[in-house]
Amino acid sequence: MDTTLAEKTLRDRRAEIVGDLTRIEDALDDTPSKDWEDRASERQEDEVLEAHGALEQAELTQIDAALKRIADGSYGICLKCGGDISDARLAAVPTAALCRTCAAG
Repeated sequence: MDTTLAEKTLRDRRAEIVGDLTRIEDALDDTPSKDWEDRASERQEDEVLEAHGALEQAELTQIDAALKRIADGSYGICLKCGGDISDARLAAVPTAALCRTCAAG
């Protein structure tokens, strides 16, 4: 299996996420408003940003694990059963660590 395209896709998505996380961090570091009502609204926005950041951080962890598997030659091999992960599955989910059967089970 040629992993060049998968690696590029993963690296591009990783860069996108790192940029998003930087923007989220900057937004969360903004000085809060002195107005109580504005501050309540900002807090709600912060909670949404924090949740979004947590999801992106989880995806970043999966991407880093997939890039490590590419580097060590185990990309495309199911971590559970040791079988091959189909090219179609890897094209759809480049971070897939399990084959379709193991992921379903």
